[in-house]
Amino acid sequence: MDLAELEIFRAVAREQSITRAAKRLERVQSNVTTRVKQLEESLGVALFQRDSKRMILTAEGHRLLGYAEQMLTLAEEARQSMRADAPSGTLRVGSMESAAATLLPRPLGRYHHAWPDVALEIATGTSRFLADAVLAHRLDCAVVAHPGTAVPSAIDVGELGEGLAGTYLCTEDLVLVLPADHPEVRRPEDVALRHLAAFARGCTYRLCAEAWLAEGGEDLRQRLAVREMPSYHAILASVAAGAAVAVVPRSLLDLQRHTAALQCVPVRPVHTFLVRREGFSTSAYEAFQRELLRT
Repeated sequence: MDLAELEIFRAVAREQSITRAAKRLERVQSNVTTRVKQLEESLGVALFQRDSKRMILTAEGHRLLGYAEQMLTLAEEARQSMRADAPSGTLRVGSMESAAATLLPRPLGRYHHAWPDVALEIATGTSRFLADAVLAHRLDCAVVAHPGTAVPSAIDVGELGEGLAGTYLCTEDLVLVLPADHPEVRRPEDVALRHLAAFARGCTYRLCAEAWLAEGGEDLRQRLAVREMPSYHAILASVAAGAAVAVVPRSLLDLQRHTAALQCVPVRPVHTFLVRREGFSTSAYEAFQRELLRT
């Protein structure tokens, strides 16, 4: 195995297509096909199940992908360490949807202006998904929310995944949003609607919302169902339509138009961290962390 083979293998695994992988790597398809076959022959196993449309990883392929992610990440760290005074290479950043809209735009703009040689790759997802991706070497770092209620200095980000380290960034105020014509809500049991609009499981804000609403007792828990939504636009549209309630960070709500008529009820503060793998450090990451702390 060499790093070029592993990079090609990883691209095909991610794209599930020789054609798309070749385009992403700027290689000809025949070269990608040949290198994948050579890797399979050298290992003596089939790494993909092939059909007419997709390249699906076998069990052996899944195992190799974990090692490939680690080796390619370590190689990138080594390359960057040779130029510690000038950030370069690739930095893969994960972020919650809300932080991508409110916290990241200005720091990312400053970072790109200061370090144009760094290729930034941005991915979004729930805090659980992002923490797992950092630990699996699919991301270098991620902006996530921690469900803990202690002061930031007392919170252990390792609770999000063994092997994670983190830097405190800010504290968000979570608010319950309801339709304008909903009866006034002072306590969880005052919620009359039957649905909570939220992201998929693994979202820290959803976890906080469910915990707060659970304080309303068994009757509220039994009649309140979760409607999973793909975006905050969909979540707020569902609330405005009178179909659900939701819990969102106030900073995100402040960015939205036409939300003044929604009813808002304070829920709790939630702390936001930049997490990375313990021991991970590159000049590109350190420069990015500095920009975030300037916010």
